[in-house]
Amino acid sequence: MATLYHNADSNKHKTWLLLTGFFVFIILVGYVFSYAMDSQGILVFAVIFSVLMSFFSYWYSDKMVLAMSDAKEIKFEDNRELYRIVENLCITAGLPTPRIYIINDSAPNAFATGRDPEHAVVAVTSGLLTKLERSELEGVIAHELSHIGNRDILLSTLVTVLVGVVVLLADWFRRWTFWGGGRRSNNREGGGQLQLIIMIAALVLSILAPIFAYMMQFAISRKEEFRADADGALLTRYPEGLARALEKISADTEPLEVANRATAHLYIASPFEGKRDRRDKKGFFAKAFMTHPPISERVAALRGMEV
Repeated sequence: MATLYHNADSNKHKTWLLLTGFFVFIILVGYVFSYAMDSQGILVFAVIFSVLMSFFSYWYSDKMVLAMSDAKEIKFEDNRELYRIVENLCITAGLPTPRIYIINDSAPNAFATGRDPEHAVVAVTSGLLTKLERSELEGVIAHELSHIGNRDILLSTLVTVLVGVVVLLADWFRRWTFWGGGRRSNNREGGGQLQLIIMIAALVLSILAPIFAYMMQFAISRKEEFRADADGALLTRYPEGLARALEKISADTEPLEVANRATAHLYIASPFEGKRDRRDKKGFFAKAFMTHPPISERVAALRGMEV
């Protein structure tokens, strides 16, 4: 059976493969847009901007997410029970104890962030602490620690940044086209037909590229949730605790006020109101744009585990 260390090594390789694939994709998009706009600077900008944003997100993404979530760091004296749960599970998982933050919100939820296990953060809402039993809270914390051990948090952050670059390029191109761009001079014979083909391809790409980028981001996020569920259950040796926690979090219809579309995929479950009834009834295409797998599928997988 795969361990946290095996998954961490696997995610390191996947991170490099994903970065390579995304950079190739960005170069392709940038090339098509730069050709259509008769400006090679677009391609250069796309590459440089994606590299700089990836670097920035690697070092500062956790601080940005915590600030956006209005999370406050706590010490051992502030919540001894929570600290002991985190420390005990870290010992079991062989991980350093992360910094612990609390979000003052009655909606139950949690997330992990940080660039690596040595610089990781676990954040939980005050609602999670008051609405879950100890075994359920242990299941949630174990799930988040599994994200840290598997290095999912770095992979998710880089994907989010690169998707943003693709969306930004596509949006710029559509705006440029709308305002009358696209009149590229070409003195070669047949150049007008070639230019028309490139322009049509660029327009189609500007629409489809963000869709495919988002689908890739969400597919990675959903797979990570299933794996973190399984690894978290193995840490606690009690899958039922996490299963019950997911059911309670899903059944709670109160929206998490500090959550937004940019950070929603980080949480253990969708932080938006009415998530349970809508999520379990969607078809295949709609599920492709979900940041989390349906709770019913996750609970079924947990209750089918043998530990």
